[in-house]
Amino acid sequence: MNDIERRFVALREGQLHLRRLEASGEHASLPVVLLHPSPASSWFMQGLMIELRKAGCNAALIAPDTLGNGDSAPPGIDHPDIAYFADSMRRMIDRLALDRVDLYGSHTGARIACEFAAAFPDRVRRVVLDGIIEYDDDMRNAILENYAPRIEPDEFGRQFVWAFNFVRDQALHFPWFMRDPEHRLSGPVPPAAVLHRAALDVLKALETYADPYIAAFEYRAYERMPQIEAPVLLLKPDSELPVLKAAVAKAAGLLRDGRIATIAGGDAARAGAIAAFLAAE
Repeated sequence: MNDIERRFVALREGQLHLRRLEASGEHASLPVVLLHPSPASSWFMQGLMIELRKAGCNAALIAPDTLGNGDSAPPGIDHPDIAYFADSMRRMIDRLALDRVDLYGSHTGARIACEFAAAFPDRVRRVVLDGIIEYDDDMRNAILENYAPRIEPDEFGRQFVWAFNFVRDQALHFPWFMRDPEHRLSGPVPPAAVLHRAALDVLKALETYADPYIAAFEYRAYERMPQIEAPVLLLKPDSELPVLKAAVAKAAGLLRDGRIATIAGGDAARAGAIAAFLAAE
């Protein structure tokens, strides 16, 4: 990962942090912007960036930290919605002097990518959505009330213990606060080093990590998908939550040009599907 550089872009909110892998070769395709899931940062996009290069994607790969996450500045408004975060990505590519890009988004990042494509059709060529759904009202309300609590530092440092347990519990149940057999996940818990890094990302943005989460769960993706003009690839990893895998067919039916790739889990499988889609005529 030594070739991945870290940079900052000045937006009106302050400094937006990103990771970038420069284009390789003389005839690189459009830059690819990779939008991470909550509550993490672009640190978790590095493996996918490396695998995309191995898979033959020679474009510049740009992975920003969503405002309020990682090393980026907090959102500049109270209760930002996904349209706000999508516009921040538009302003980022303006500052990078990019005309059009390809987009990949995972979970919260998928909502931002969806809205970006719907709102700014002239700025995007192709879109890859990984883990996108609209929950029914009962589940949405439960998630909004419980999923991303506002945590403050205290004199006993209990926020450190909470952050680690928060990211670990997300690997055990979905939603993490419904700790019963019905909501138990079947996949393995990530290695301790990955949980450590995820907890660090939460702690870095303790006051604002919840903002993109809340915006994502409030977002009505199914209402916006018919507005997307660009071709869209919906990833369906074997390792994904059953509820998200089940939503792929519905999402594809709402898109003007929706395609599905059923893949194994992991960055290499994702990269192979993404690279093939972006290279297709």
